[in-house]
Amino acid sequence: MVVFTHHQLQSRFSTTPFHMKLDDHNDNDEIEKIMMKKGRKAFMEFPYVSSPQKKLMVDLVSTVENGLNKKLLPSTLPPNVQYYQNQTNTTHASLHIRSGKPSSHIDFIYGGWIHRELPNGGALNITSLSAYLNASTNSPNFLLEIIRSSPETLVLILDLPPRKDLALYPDYLQKFYEDTELDAQRQILEKIPEVKPYFSSSLYFRRIVSPTAIVVKIESEAGERIDEIIQEHVDLIAKRVLQIWLEKCIVENNEKVDEIERMYLLKRDKMVRSKTIEIEFSSSLPYLFGPEIANRVWGTVQKYFSTS
Repeated sequence: MVVFTHHQLQSRFSTTPFHMKLDDHNDNDEIEKIMMKKGRKAFMEFPYVSSPQKKLMVDLVSTVENGLNKKLLPSTLPPNVQYYQNQTNTTHASLHIRSGKPSSHIDFIYGGWIHRELPNGGALNITSLSAYLNASTNSPNFLLEIIRSSPETLVLILDLPPRKDLALYPDYLQKFYEDTELDAQRQILEKIPEVKPYFSSSLYFRRIVSPTAIVVKIESEAGERIDEIIQEHVDLIAKRVLQIWLEKCIVENNEKVDEIERMYLLKRDKMVRSKTIEIEFSSSLPYLFGPEIANRVWGTVQKYFSTS
């Protein structure tokens, strides 16, 4: 999730219309396929971030899509939601969402980036990747977000957010957080001098992440040092956490959820997701992109974040 409100965007993509001769009955389908590819390309370019961060994001998205390939449906996002920008060309964003097949535990995967030019001449860049599971399983979701507000400062959020109350379900804590030794990944990262714990101003956010969540600020007067940390440390740790999630929550996930637990998960997921998109989109989108684009993106994303 890209939490615009918790942290302080000329387009590189051609907007030239396509001119192609197509059979009349296939015109709309062919154009739609072309625009879908154009939108996904925009997302996978991660055009405004450093090479180490781009490589990390491309690797993570590819790993998720390859690992879940047979469990995912093709993206049906409209092209003007896959990539959009404001009227002054100072803010650009891209979204990538794919639903899971009905027979899978996957509800949807959600990736995005945003680039905003700041009045002081700098830029805010946010990249994110999340995977949301449905109520056929109680396994945690996956969350990664990188917020870079300047060349010298970066905030990293990496977690498997729990979908059950850990105080009430100690076996859940044991299975997904203690047995997997997730906390060791946070401890490795926090040994680096430039890495410090980061405390979000949102008490809600601090409540829904796990006790093993990596929520850190990386600061260095030499911007290239941050890229070194991404390349040498964050890259490995993020991929390790993702691998744990894929193995424990997808590959080895054979447990059945009874009707009582399914109803509990549906209720909890609905509450968490409603609050998440409210924080992410309701106030930030109109401010960044204007009401027309905000309503278009909000209306599309809402469909995925609703539970049934």
